[in-house]
Amino acid sequence: MHIYVNGRNIEITDAIKAYVKEKIGKVVNHYDQIQGIDVVLSVIKNPSASGKHVAEVSCKMNTGVVRCEEAADSMYESIDLLADKLDRQVKKFKDKALGSDKASIRTDNKEEAAEEATEAVEE
Repeated sequence: MHIYVNGRNIEITDAIKAYVKEKIGKVVNHYDQIQGIDVVLSVIKNPSASGKHVAEVSCKMNTGVVRCEEAADSMYESIDLLADKLDRQVKKFKDKALGSDKASIRTDNKEEAAEEATEAVEE
């Protein structure tokens, strides 16, 4: 699994790259179907903008893609927020992918209705 770090309007230093790989790399512990992660760090040069440091991530998996974006006043803060958000979304994606075998409310109601009908016929 590869983590690619790119920058817009910012020079990506080794410290920032290592920090991103450390924080975003923890997501792999939750789901092993991740093929690659693309991280784009950007700085908004507008002085009136509130969240000037923006971090975006695109996490490619075997069955789909998860995208997140966070903005904050410092780059490290936006990376932290992004890592937390990506972590939650990957867990949710994994639960959906693995939990699709569970019966839904609609099928449970049909099964109960069929059981009640067979019990009524037997009586």
